[in-house]
Amino acid sequence: MTQSRPRIPEATVARLAVYLRVLTGLAGGGRSTVSSGELASAAGVNPAGLRKDLSHLGPCGVRGVGYDVATLRDRIARVLGVEQSRACVLVGIGNLGTALADYAGFGSRGFRFVGLFDAAPARVGQRIGGQPVRPMAELDEVVAATAATIGVIATPAEVAQPVCDRLTTAGVRSILNFAPVALAAPPEVDVRQVDLSVELQVLAFLGQQRSDAAGSLEVLA
Repeated sequence: MTQSRPRIPEATVARLAVYLRVLTGLAGGGRSTVSSGELASAAGVNPAGLRKDLSHLGPCGVRGVGYDVATLRDRIARVLGVEQSRACVLVGIGNLGTALADYAGFGSRGFRFVGLFDAAPARVGQRIGGQPVRPMAELDEVVAATAATIGVIATPAEVAQPVCDRLTTAGVRSILNFAPVALAAPPEVDVRQVDLSVELQVLAFLGQQRSDAAGSLEVLA
């Protein structure tokens, strides 16, 4: 009987995706090795946190040498399942949805949009990123035909919950929500929230803190 792989915490998975992005960039630039300090700095974490995250993958680096960039990149990619092609559907083809649908970088990370949907008749039939925009009436059919398990919501807040309900009813089990509203989903459905306005507010607050701290130092001087 084979043992199941230990569960990796969600926060660690998110950071592994960042490490993968950094390592892919380093490999593309011709780097063969990287120290834990360099990788941690590029990923925005501390070295101890980096080493703890990578401990979930088993032995990775060599003391005094660091990490082999290509080896670590490939190991993280396998853990995250990047080598698998995951079918996704996107609902909401406004400015943000259009940008997401037209972004070619998702393909290199193992994600492909198999269906784009919008409720506005004026958008139905348009082609974005090689895919036609379909009416919402075709959502269930496309999800079933493509075995899509990931749904991306880029709609206005007031319609995001009904869209979430439609996606889960159709069989989608993972949702990435860009609408500025919290969604209620069944326990078996994973929901990740990306609220751009909140992120901007956090950045503004941090910037103000730095300005206040600098002002205080000037007064003390």
